[in-house]
Amino acid sequence: MKNRGLIYVLLLAALAAGFLFSLGVGALPLPVMRTFGEIFHGRSSEFSVVLLEIRLPRALLAVMVGASLGLAGACMQGFLRNPLAEPGLLGVNGGAVLGAVLCFYTGLYARFPLALPLGGLAGSLLSVAVLFLLAGSLNGTLALILAGVALNALAYALTALFLNLSSNPYAALEIVFWQMGSLADRSLKHVALAAPFMIAGWALLVWDRRSLNALTLGEETAQSLGVSLGRTSLRLVLGTALCVGASVSICGSIGFLGLVVPHLCRPFTGHEPGRVLVPSALAGAMLLLLADIAVRVIPSGTELKLGVVTSLVGVPFFLALIFKTRRELS
Repeated sequence: MKNRGLIYVLLLAALAAGFLFSLGVGALPLPVMRTFGEIFHGRSSEFSVVLLEIRLPRALLAVMVGASLGLAGACMQGFLRNPLAEPGLLGVNGGAVLGAVLCFYTGLYARFPLALPLGGLAGSLLSVAVLFLLAGSLNGTLALILAGVALNALAYALTALFLNLSSNPYAALEIVFWQMGSLADRSLKHVALAAPFMIAGWALLVWDRRSLNALTLGEETAQSLGVSLGRTSLRLVLGTALCVGASVSICGSIGFLGLVVPHLCRPFTGHEPGRVLVPSALAGAMLLLLADIAVRVIPSGTELKLGVVTSLVGVPFFLALIFKTRRELS
């Protein structure tokens, strides 16, 4: 218990330091505390405008999205009892991307900027509804995985179709860039839009932390211990959909974060899925903050996309994890 408390303290301290650093770093270095003082006393300046309109929404979204993906990844790995599982496995990513692409394709985004995240959220929730229809009562994880794979394939095929049919090459290019993932040009309106869905998703996922521990013994044993597999599956799938759908709809695809973070936390928290949840959320928030800081400070002609950076870091880790799993099974 003491070690777990120490881990929480260290992660929270690192997250707070990263958050403050994220507010200050960029093309215009900000004196963060002095700028907050100006805002508190009602004085407006170049620094206060940059902080409120650009840096603060970006840092808040990095924390929210990172926590959502880290938490959802830990839940999926515990629920499916598969160390290679990640939040997009259930088709939520594909549905969110498809909903956002439809907003691009129909021109709604040009007339109403918030149509993009709203479309992504609608796509993710629709994909969950279809998942329930395909997987039946959700009493088996195999049915969930197969239905999720089918949904992802269909969603990405339809996304490619709309890209192919787009008569405006600039719109198609904008869709491709959006899919790479970024927190640039987001406002507090995006934060307010995503926060209720993410918070609801966090509550649903953390609620079943003890059920995740019971599921490590197998579905039949968990049911004998009083776990309702159908209700637990419903809460976990819906919570993952809310977390991932809100994240993708706001900032595009952020790859590998939900896969990598739980593995980084397990050596310090033990291998019970329920104990990994909160540390994974905190570590995910911190890592995405660091990645977003990196894309701002790395010298380049244009700012690197956040999803590109997380994928470049995540792919080697994923390959190492595959080799480790293969060695353990052989």
